[in-house]
Amino acid sequence: MTGNDGWEPEAPELVRPYVITKGRGLPDEEHLSLITLVTAADGHARRPLRLSPEEQSLLDLCSAGYLSVAEIAGHTHFPLGVVRILLASLMEGGHLMTRPPVARARLADKEILEEVLNGLRAKFG
Repeated sequence: MTGNDGWEPEAPELVRPYVITKGRGLPDEEHLSLITLVTAADGHARRPLRLSPEEQSLLDLCSAGYLSVAEIAGHTHFPLGVVRILLASLMEGGHLMTRPPVARARLADKEILEEVLNGLRAKFG
């Protein structure tokens, strides 16, 4: 309806996540957690022509270096689940590499810390 009042219907810009992910389910949390680091594989210069626009944008973003899954979702403004599904698809195709998060360091032993503190107090007063 485009009458004299100037009202025009807006085209929906939202593409449903089901369409973007082609109906695929979420990958395991172990493989793609929020802090898993992702980058483009070495042979990313030879990109297939069959990537969706969303997959292409993720691959372009990951070409700059390692980014966490959470950072990628923030940059693309896609829902986190959609990003994880698309990243898993690109990994299966050999286009992306991941680096698991660094394991947490063990907590220091309280007795050792107290001995160090006592030694410093004895030496420096």
